[in-house]
Amino acid sequence: MITVGIPNALLYHQYHTLWINFFKELGIDTIDSGKSNSQILENGCKYAQDEACLSLKLYLGHVHELVGKVDYILVPRIVSRKKHEKSCTNFYLLYDLVQNTFKTKILNYNIDAEKNITEMDAFIKMGKELNRTPNECKKAYLKAKEMESVELDNKIRKQLFNLKTSDPKVLVVAHSYNLYDELIGVPITNFLKKNNIKVLYSDLYDHLKTDYDCSEISNSIYWTDNKELMASINHYKKYVDGIILVTTFPCGPDSLANEMIMKKVRDIPIVAITIDELNNESGLITRLESFIDIILMRRGITNG
Repeated sequence: MITVGIPNALLYHQYHTLWINFFKELGIDTIDSGKSNSQILENGCKYAQDEACLSLKLYLGHVHELVGKVDYILVPRIVSRKKHEKSCTNFYLLYDLVQNTFKTKILNYNIDAEKNITEMDAFIKMGKELNRTPNECKKAYLKAKEMESVELDNKIRKQLFNLKTSDPKVLVVAHSYNLYDELIGVPITNFLKKNNIKVLYSDLYDHLKTDYDCSEISNSIYWTDNKELMASINHYKKYVDGIILVTTFPCGPDSLANEMIMKKVRDIPIVAITIDELNNESGLITRLESFIDIILMRRGITNG
């Protein structure tokens, strides 16, 4: 039985349902590298260049966790998902980076809208590398895509239900690989929940509306993922009491996008939090406590 290892970082948090079910439909086992921890980060830092962002350093640590334990490690290359837009450069250098860093067999697929290479095309080609027929791959992809859509719809529906409550609400804005990582976004969302703040997640949004909603903040930004974050802010800002921008140091696209957001979105409290491998937890908590005090005072609520 073939086993494919999936690093639990970067694109995992956006695509894991699609990936796992695609391989399952083809009769292929998968294992992931587990949740981020300090040891995984330490290992990732050994392999990464100093100027790499924290998210990439974590990714390399997760790849290291899988080396020698599986037949293949899945390392996709996503250049662009939409015409005239780009992904972060990290997403299209991953294959080369992993190949030149680790001695392991890599399973990859390539998506490039500019070259008309669709997601379905990429998955069929990947399946063929595993000795599956194009028809088997197409059926597996469509089934997995349906499961992914149902899961996302359910999550969005649950988030919309939270909008109806009278509790204080904060929109946490970050790429999914930061939102749901145990060392980056989870400590922030857990602290908010502990303090009775309803958390809304920026990735739970209907991306079909991205171009329209993003235009309220920027018409020029061409990074697809940052466009989606901006669109989510514009959509949810009227429902929440505050917005937290979470990024990892030193992310270039995020730094530019966040500057636009801070300038254009002025009618609601916003705080930008940057996480690196030397992040001070007590300093983070102090900033979150101050932000919670601000949004509660605006609602006329005393904290404590």
